[in-house]
Amino acid sequence: MSSDGTRWHQLTGGTSGEEYAARFARLAASGQDPHGEATFVDGITAPGSRVLDAGCGTGRVAVRLAELGHRCVGVDVDSSMLAVARREAPDISWVEGDLADLPAGVRDAAPYDVVVLAGNVVPLLAEGTLPAVMQGMADLLAPGGLLVAGFGLDAAHLPRGCPVTPLADYDAATAGLQPVDRFSTWQAAPFDPAAGYAVSVHRR
Repeated sequence: MSSDGTRWHQLTGGTSGEEYAARFARLAASGQDPHGEATFVDGITAPGSRVLDAGCGTGRVAVRLAELGHRCVGVDVDSSMLAVARREAPDISWVEGDLADLPAGVRDAAPYDVVVLAGNVVPLLAEGTLPAVMQGMADLLAPGGLLVAGFGLDAAHLPRGCPVTPLADYDAATAGLQPVDRFSTWQAAPFDPAAGYAVSVHRR
């Protein structure tokens, strides 16, 4: 599948890498922690784990996990985002490609101990590809490996114009995996559907 079929590309045109990076730089400068996702993943996996940052964007999560000692690969459809990632962390393997049609650079590095989809990757997938993408992510996991995904459940927690992916659809797409836990934030707040966000952990 061409990368321009993703909702991300439809909303951004695939040219927002520098703007996206600047946004998180401003958050960090204001005193906010930009590493909640990486801290969460680091806390649930063994030291030195092999991690795939699926829909890695500018590499914020993978870069931090690498700093924490994990071995990371990042994949994204947006070349403008990957340009930032490669500049910031040239030693990490950054692969351009669609999660619905995984490139060899991702498949050949499997199996992974963790596959993480942060930053609303799930609702920004191309329409109709969720089941195939989740099966592809599951197939990349080592036995006992973890699939971690966080995404908004309402318009307030999604990019403008991005349709909601019902949590029931995600659960159906990950039915072959064992549910481990679910939270409302990357800081592990107990899950509350009214919170408008879900972080789900499944095990292969």
